[in-house]
Amino acid sequence: MTDGILDEAYERLHRTGPEFEGWLSNHGPMAVEALVRHGHQQRVHRWLDDYLGRLDELPRGLHPIDDWREALGDPKRAGDWLAYFDRQLREHPWRDVLGTWWPRLLPGIAAGATHGVIRVGHAVRALDRADANPRRLAELGQALGYWAARWLPVPGTEQLFAEDPGRPETDGTDVDVDAALAGLPRIDDQTGGVRDRLGRLPAVPRWEPALTTLRPARSPAEAQRGLTTLVHRAGLDYLRFGHAEPVMLVHAVTAPTAVLRTLPALDRALWAPSLAAAWAATAAITSVYAPTDGIAPPAVTPGTPAEVFARAARHGDEHVVKLADAVLDAHATTADDRLLTAPGYAGQLI
Repeated sequence: MTDGILDEAYERLHRTGPEFEGWLSNHGPMAVEALVRHGHQQRVHRWLDDYLGRLDELPRGLHPIDDWREALGDPKRAGDWLAYFDRQLREHPWRDVLGTWWPRLLPGIAAGATHGVIRVGHAVRALDRADANPRRLAELGQALGYWAARWLPVPGTEQLFAEDPGRPETDGTDVDVDAALAGLPRIDDQTGGVRDRLGRLPAVPRWEPALTTLRPARSPAEAQRGLTTLVHRAGLDYLRFGHAEPVMLVHAVTAPTAVLRTLPALDRALWAPSLAAAWAATAAITSVYAPTDGIAPPAVTPGTPAEVFARAARHGDEHVVKLADAVLDAHATTADDRLLTAPGYAGQLI
């Protein structure tokens, strides 16, 4: 029953495009996957009844993707990218398609304010138990197509993806996420949309040095630990900074969560660059949306994880639902009850 409701939801959503009103991301596939994952499938169709009215039709293609490098990051080719990945996933195993395209797409992790990678993370999780399910394969194709069409690098991150980044060797200590997050600078003019704000990062003298504070992972295991810590600390930072931009700062948590939950489907050689990309996304969102000084986190008793998600589901906002989904993943790993207050706080702010 649960799986059937998710598949029905995907079928309804796949008649719509990955964006609406010109640039806003279609959150439907991500939100319904989270609702079903946490046992709230009875809410899915009612939620969709309200949400679908906002969305645009599926975009039409211009011509088939030939030179993928030339078409990468061209939103006018969204229909072509959706058709391309639909065909790829019909002809090849989905893990092979993901393994080919993940390293190509990672440097453009800012795509759609990070919604490209977030949607892929939800799609991969849905496929985990249903490899041959055509609706879930179609969802992965739409997620990858959206990421490709909106592919956008975080400024200054070229060295993070270089084969020889030329960065000094460090001692045997683990990746220090706390210090890296604490050292992030802020842009002076925190106005405008995400692309405008990202465009101001190169003018911040401390931006590129701050990026290299988080050194590359030396092993897949270290990359996984680094990602787990990044999600954990970003969730706690939402409690300090979320009041400034309650919607956009959700993505500092959900983007690395999407990367972390995709790792099991990837070759382990891709885990270290996956940490680098997730770090770039969280760092950029923090630097362009978070204030310099945080506030004291709200003092509340969150309840059990199931209660936390149930409140998010009743709230109904897609960002509150997705933040609850992400912090429950982090809480399951860290047992840090402070994380459980973030969705309720977001629900108050949004």
